[in-house]
Amino acid sequence: MNVERRILRALARRAVALLGMACGLALAQGSAGPAGAHATPAADPAADVIRMLVERELGGTHRVEVRVGQLDPRLRLSPCSRVEPYLPPGARLWGRTSIGVRCVEGASWAAMLPVTVSVYGKTLVSITPLVAGAPISSADFRVDEVDLTRESGPLVGDPAQLAGKVLTRNLPAGQPLRADALRVPATVSAGDPVKILLIGQGFTITSEGVALAPAGEGQQLRVRTEAGRVVSGTVRDHTIELRI
Repeated sequence: MNVERRILRALARRAVALLGMACGLALAQGSAGPAGAHATPAADPAADVIRMLVERELGGTHRVEVRVGQLDPRLRLSPCSRVEPYLPPGARLWGRTSIGVRCVEGASWAAMLPVTVSVYGKTLVSITPLVAGAPISSADFRVDEVDLTRESGPLVGDPAQLAGKVLTRNLPAGQPLRADALRVPATVSAGDPVKILLIGQGFTITSEGVALAPAGEGQQLRVRTEAGRVVSGTVRDHTIELRI
């Protein structure tokens, strides 16, 4: 998602030095000192840096929690004067993930540091069980805070998005409302006769046609005209508007 890409760009562009200090401090706090000692990072310094970066990229509109785990206790790392973080290919600072840490001065090693980034945002949550196809309204939902990283798709946070929509599937009580669970109900079915309204600069032309697929108010619909041409326009109360 776009938020994840912005976070990654920010980390790569502006935060390597800060994260390097934080990870280095975490490793130093958790290291026993001599070569071959187990390295166990402290969570707070790196977590605070990552959290500030994520909050900055989200514009302060979400609550962010970051939990930095521990390096594998089986690792035996040589003493390091400077640690540098990096993002492994395909890594995302979203949900359960990892950042890499490598020694760039004093030794030569790299390790993975587990990180969990939780981003909480306000979204609509169903109050009672809702049935697919039934009309819905803002009275069916409450606004609640959920962890966006645990959802597989974008959520609906604005009750205005419910207007004229129905559910595509059943929604249990207490379930966040995903955008793909909403659809505009079809007002035109395939094969229905429709009026075609061609709107130009200072003129309108009307004709008849047949819908080639179902569509709802405000959606695009392909129509076959009486002359056999296929055109596409916007559904407006069983009229298909084409603007030129």
